[in-house]
Amino acid sequence: MNNPLLKTVFSRFLIIVALFVIWIIVIGMRLVHLQVNQSDWLREKAVYQRRDEQKNKMLRGSILDRSGRTLAISIKVKSLSADPREIDDVQMTAERVAAALKTKPQEIFQNLQEAKEKGKKFVWLARKVDEETVQKINESLKDIEIKKLDEPRFKGLHWREEQKRSYPYGSLAAQVVGFSDLDDVGQAGIELSQEKNLHGASVKTWQDRDRLGRVYDESEITRESPEDVVLTINHSIQYKVEEALKSGVKEARAKSGIAIVLDPKTGEILAMANYPTFDPNKFSEFSAETFKNKAVQNSFAPGSVFKLVTYGAGLQEKLIKPDEWFSCGNGVIEVGKHEFKDAHCGRAISFTKALAISSNMGAIKTGLKVGEYKFIDYIRRFGFGELTGVELPAETRGRVPPLESWKGDSLASMSIGYEIAVTALQTASAFATVANNGIRVRPHIIKEIRHADGQVISTSEPEQIQVVSPDTAANLRQMLHEVVLNGTGKRAALGSYTSAGKTGTAWKYDPVLKRVSGSKYVSSFVGMAPVDNPALVIAVVLDEPQGAMRNGGEVSAPIFHEIAEQILPELNIAPDIEIQPDAAQETPLEAEIQTDAVPQILDSKATATENIEINKNIEIKSIKKTDKSSSENQEKKPEKEKAAPSRRSPEIKAETNRPEKESKQLAKPKLPTPALVNEKLKTQTKNKPSMERMRIVP
Repeated sequence: MNNPLLKTVFSRFLIIVALFVIWIIVIGMRLVHLQVNQSDWLREKAVYQRRDEQKNKMLRGSILDRSGRTLAISIKVKSLSADPREIDDVQMTAERVAAALKTKPQEIFQNLQEAKEKGKKFVWLARKVDEETVQKINESLKDIEIKKLDEPRFKGLHWREEQKRSYPYGSLAAQVVGFSDLDDVGQAGIELSQEKNLHGASVKTWQDRDRLGRVYDESEITRESPEDVVLTINHSIQYKVEEALKSGVKEARAKSGIAIVLDPKTGEILAMANYPTFDPNKFSEFSAETFKNKAVQNSFAPGSVFKLVTYGAGLQEKLIKPDEWFSCGNGVIEVGKHEFKDAHCGRAISFTKALAISSNMGAIKTGLKVGEYKFIDYIRRFGFGELTGVELPAETRGRVPPLESWKGDSLASMSIGYEIAVTALQTASAFATVANNGIRVRPHIIKEIRHADGQVISTSEPEQIQVVSPDTAANLRQMLHEVVLNGTGKRAALGSYTSAGKTGTAWKYDPVLKRVSGSKYVSSFVGMAPVDNPALVIAVVLDEPQGAMRNGGEVSAPIFHEIAEQILPELNIAPDIEIQPDAAQETPLEAEIQTDAVPQILDSKATATENIEINKNIEIKSIKKTDKSSSENQEKKPEKEKAAPSRRSPEIKAETNRPEKESKQLAKPKLPTPALVNEKLKTQTKNKPSMERMRIVP
């Protein structure tokens, strides 16, 4: 190759070939780099550009009452969203959307502009819109020049299917049912505690689109479907309880109120009401305080209703008998250098009568007999100081001080319901134990969990615990019956059913004063009916009732009466009494009033006044005049029983913790018409020798 021209051509050819080889090598290396090292990133970017991922949820599970009525249900709705990448004129879009939604455009503009600058392809414009509004918005935004397969016919705007929670009965059982937020997440009540069961399963959908936005491929992934929760609540009973509670709270001018209806044999909660309440359909319009279910989330000093535990322990340990009399001495008992005064007692009184008139002397003496070790054991047995296990969120266990922290007078104070904190549900459960022959069935509010097709997945099987013997429970029921017949709970008496229960009036702790307040009370009544075979236990607690009539027997017992009178017939419970008490012969019922003054007490027979010296902060009862039948029946009593001072003298109770004393006054009891318990007690007493009838223990 001597020709210079050929050499030049050949050299140039080699250079071109070399360059081409180098180019091939570079391209190959680049392709290897892209396909091997950056393949995942490129794949994600390609999918992001052509694929839309939509997450929808299956409809959230429903909440039903025991009869199948829907208390909470989810319905399909639509939400308006925008893809800022598809929007050219953000300002114009914001103005058009604002006009359609009837809102201010500035906020919409800011959201769209910010999303566009950050390269986002999704932003919410309107959440959970009903179908009628959807159609109006579509018509308002319609642009005939836009060729688009989905509504609305406006560039960059799309509808997404969502769900909205609806509560057909509004505020009914609101604190029990609770509510869920805009993202369908439970925030209170059963909606929160059963979030796992109710939660709508996620449904993921991928849609692959071409450059014109047309869907050419679609795939879907689903999960396990949500479940329905059936409550033990009875819709009709819940409504009646809420109405009675609302009326009672307003009449007493109380801060708030709680009412619970419990089936003692099964532990099922038939109603649980709070007032004030809220509408979960409009939860954002109410304060967070109304969302609390105070029946399980708030605790309080129970006062005299806690004497159920004291007398239950004494009877179970055979340390006292219902008809056994005890000496009251001078009406003062000193425990741990703390004097408890009780002018109700007179010289002597029976334990049944002491419970009926809420004498603190009887409860303190019983508590001291039981002793601190056994007493705290019975507190635990009755379910105080521990969670009930009810299927509701944020339940508190109350407060039972550990034994090592007790002071010299703690046993006496706890015997009358102070230095301890309980919940309304714990208290109702304790009374249900007595109603159920001494067996405590853990309360529950969920009956069953099932699939949407009705297939039952699980049912509640509550634990049962024997707390006291059937005989002890029967004696307690008869003693509580006397409370309604001749004691502080007369306003809980029913027309066609026997009833039993206990009143309680306790001072509240004031966190500002850092001590109990003499002007703030928690007034309660917990009762059952019928007495011999209770079908229901009803607990009523009012927080800070106002006015002269603010004790449990005056403000809470009437609510019990109204609830029981309505729901016992509804449950087809057979009446167990026929003769009605003659209410016309009675003067107004007793009033337990706490005051700092020294009261004047009317004599039950001659209505003369006598001055009785009492510690400050006492609770007084007005005296009821005895009628003719009462006087005649009194004359038939054995001479020694008739002469017993505790049957003739007005009595005053001291319900207190260390610094405060609470006292009452009650006149000679009026014998009931068919008084089943009184007749039994009288028969038992009559058949005993006279000395045994008057046996007085120190």
